[in-house]
Amino acid sequence: PTMKMLLLLIALLSAALLASAAPPTCYSRVLSLSKEITESFKELQTSKAVDSCVETLPRLYLDIHNYCVLAKLRDFVAYPGCDRVVEVNELKEKARSLYTILISYCRRDLVFLTDDCNALEIPISPPTEHS
Repeated sequence: PTMKMLLLLIALLSAALLASAAPPTCYSRVLSLSKEITESFKELQTSKAVDSCVETLPRLYLDIHNYCVLAKLRDFVAYPGCDRVVEVNELKEKARSLYTILISYCRRDLVFLTDDCNALEIPISPPTEHS
């Protein structure tokens, strides 16, 4: 019985390790990068030490299920302001990468559920949990 239990435990641990070591899918990569960009943009806007030009940047709330995200990314990357701010240039590089992944690598893997461009202007707040 002890040997069977030990073998079962080893099998379960091996399966768990293999499942967590799976390479990211195109969708998971796009989803995580869009969240990372959105969070970086929020941090940039709330940072006190950043140049005042950040206030003039186009909003950067991303929803990869919205077809308008492609135009949003293009507009942000092409925005001429804030070229002297390192954080903005880094954010533009991430946005450029996300755009490239969306139109090249994941083009056939993604399904856009909406094309509501206004929805990308005002982020939807997650529901608050009541305790």
